[in-house]
Amino acid sequence: MGQCVICQSRSDEISQALGLCAACILAGTAAARDRAADAHARSRQRFDLPTTPTRGPDGERCKRCINACKIDAGQVGYCGARRNEAGRLIGGDADSAAVQWYDDPLPTNCVADWVCPASGPAGYPDYTDTRRAEHGYVNLAVFYEACTFDCLFCQNWHFKRHSRTGPRRSASELAAAVTPRTRCICFFGGDPSCQVEHALAAARLAREAREGHLLRICWETNGSMSRSALTEMAELSLESGGCIKCDLKAWNDTLHRALCGVSNRATLKNFEHLSGWIARRPDPPFLVASTLLVPGYVDVEQVRQIAGFIARLDPSIPYALLGFHPNFEMTDLPTTSRRQATECLAAAEAAGLTRVRIGNVHLLA
Repeated sequence: MGQCVICQSRSDEISQALGLCAACILAGTAAARDRAADAHARSRQRFDLPTTPTRGPDGERCKRCINACKIDAGQVGYCGARRNEAGRLIGGDADSAAVQWYDDPLPTNCVADWVCPASGPAGYPDYTDTRRAEHGYVNLAVFYEACTFDCLFCQNWHFKRHSRTGPRRSASELAAAVTPRTRCICFFGGDPSCQVEHALAAARLAREAREGHLLRICWETNGSMSRSALTEMAELSLESGGCIKCDLKAWNDTLHRALCGVSNRATLKNFEHLSGWIARRPDPPFLVASTLLVPGYVDVEQVRQIAGFIARLDPSIPYALLGFHPNFEMTDLPTTSRRQATECLAAAEAAGLTRVRIGNVHLLA
């Protein structure tokens, strides 16, 4: 059972990694902000990653994501994958990225599987050749081993071991992994935002090699990339029948900073921008949202606010509520309860969304 260092309340829904309850985080005091910053610093030091977005006095500005690091010669950015060598920023480009990939048989368990051409009739006949699941084909799952956020509850945190050092692969190597059995490519991680140049190059090479054949381009992201990169991503997904899946981790910015290390304002603005593309291709859904239901922190009120925001943009945007499994720095929290999940589902529907579902049901307590 955890205890909040500010109000002294005790609960199994207070993580000792933070030592803060949600109420004290939301109060926004300097003490709470400092405590959260210390938690992120301790976590990142384990992996030799900068504790805050890099602000070198003589650094080169990286424009890949919202962190806008200024990276001095010989130093790395917040993500760990971008670095300054002799005054030139490298890493995450077409030549070299911290990335791994594997073939995932279709239909697969992804955030958008319930509205995806790989799983059913969505997009038929333009983006799939069957009204059934695409059995016998694969999704090329591309995992980028760096991230623009620092989520204390990260479900895939092991990538941090390779953010600064580890295997590096070119975009051409990745594109060569596409075969006639590949129906879609999903870029995720970590997050593709900080290495988006590599992802875009690989996607284009793969599409060119498979011209005239089905090959959907999808993204699962925290939405923190630059607007120019986002536009290129959207264009590839729109014309190929793929989608962009945005993880909206919390509504309140103070809570988001405490849990994820950085602000969510750019993510919400990018999501709003993407919503303007929906009318250009209503089927299959172009934009999908998801939220991980972290017990004690991402509660019904956070979901209600997120769902209201989405509904105001377009109530038909699919929204997945995902069950949380204790992981990374928050192994002391319980799994998401069925009660929390069903209450959040009801709140999202009451906010006006017409396509909401609970994912990771097998994890619910």
